[in-house]
Amino acid sequence: MTNALPAGRYPSGSGPNGIRQAPKRATKIALVALVLLVGLGVAYYAYSKFSVKPIEGSQLSFDIVDDSTMSIRFSVTRQDPEQPAVCIVRVRSRDGSETGRREVYIPPESRSTAVELTTEVTTSAAPAVGDVYGCSLDVPEYLRAR
Repeated sequence: MTNALPAGRYPSGSGPNGIRQAPKRATKIALVALVLLVGLGVAYYAYSKFSVKPIEGSQLSFDIVDDSTMSIRFSVTRQDPEQPAVCIVRVRSRDGSETGRREVYIPPESRSTAVELTTEVTTSAAPAVGDVYGCSLDVPEYLRAR
């Protein structure tokens, strides 16, 4: 004795005659393409975030000289010390706004990949904190002429 299920209560499929159809080929291709794009995006982000940088600058200390001057000591590490570089150091006030900025030329050097420098930055308001904004091996011509 078998009991028949009530009609319409349990769907048996989405196609004609209640037969379930497989996803269309275009849907499968689109899904694979989407997964590949997301994977490539994650790989690019990880590479750009964690790869070895050719130059890196970091602030070591800063001292307030007076109401409009700050001295910043920072280090620069280059993979190739024989290449000139430029670093931008900046000073910010208590409210976080940038009140001073200076480009510092780092000449080529054959001895060490790391160098420590100290520079003074003149500010337009009372200084509170100094930091290294960034460093680059792409030195502008007006800095090379010095």
